[in-house]
Amino acid sequence: MNEGSEPATDRAGSPDRVGRVDSVDSVDSVESATQAFVGYRNLLFTVAYEMLGSAADAEDVLQETWLRWVDVDHATVREQRAYLVRIVTRQALDRLRALGRRKESYVGPWLPEPLLTTPDVAEDVELAESVSMAMLLVLETLQPVERAVFVLREVFDLDYDEIAEAVDKSPAAVRQLAYRARAHVAARRPRGITSPAETRAVLEAFQRAVETGELQSLLDVLAPDVVALSDGGGVRHALLRPVVGIDKVARLLAVGWWKRDAERSVELVQINGGPGLLVRVDGEIDGVVAVRVENGYVTGAYHVRNPEKLSRVERETAVTR
Repeated sequence: MNEGSEPATDRAGSPDRVGRVDSVDSVDSVESATQAFVGYRNLLFTVAYEMLGSAADAEDVLQETWLRWVDVDHATVREQRAYLVRIVTRQALDRLRALGRRKESYVGPWLPEPLLTTPDVAEDVELAESVSMAMLLVLETLQPVERAVFVLREVFDLDYDEIAEAVDKSPAAVRQLAYRARAHVAARRPRGITSPAETRAVLEAFQRAVETGELQSLLDVLAPDVVALSDGGGVRHALLRPVVGIDKVARLLAVGWWKRDAERSVELVQINGGPGLLVRVDGEIDGVVAVRVENGYVTGAYHVRNPEKLSRVERETAVTR
């Protein structure tokens, strides 16, 4: 050893010791960050999904959120939930703007990606409505920042200051956005309240009518102004424009949506917080039909056949708030 050199020691503050302490601190920090992220993951997924209407894009947003979260100095974070929601909101807004450009070239109507949800979601009426296919389609008519403000305020009950940080607006501006979004949604949300039991009864009747293709049975459960939409993404046969009116929709459901020469099964399942139909043809998942029920009648039928949107109907997805 050269004269004057100082041997490495295990005293606190020595280079070797400091390196080990930093390493341990780093591991503890990552573990703490991971626990927080995992604890709020379902909530973060729900925020992203309600903003995007796409589970695949919501998962990408969660990955981006995680990468930013692990780089945060967690000692400066006062409220982990609010901080994580802020990150996921900003990432979802960026993705939502990109999705808007993609939808411009989409073949036929674009419908949200359906989720097979857990039974407990239906017990939270507000959450169930917020993830329903009908509500997600209403949210599609909002501007991106309006959609973010509505979701964070009306569904997750964040205060205006927290939302302002998430969307990079002043609290006063957020209040105005929330007011406009609330009025816009109120004018388009379901007009009549239907209990979960009544909704299920209507769906069971709808299921039997679809299975048999009996026209009169369909006429009995459809509202006069019912609207049918289908999404094949240019890959599967689907409607290129909405079909409106009880007679047209009944005939479509009786003869137009299904392969009558194939072995077909229609199963009643929980889709986006409410009853829906899972359709199999020759044993393979062919599509999902989500419905909107008002005053005891089906007012909207949303048929998703795009294979890229059907991966989340094979296993349950947990959504929460």
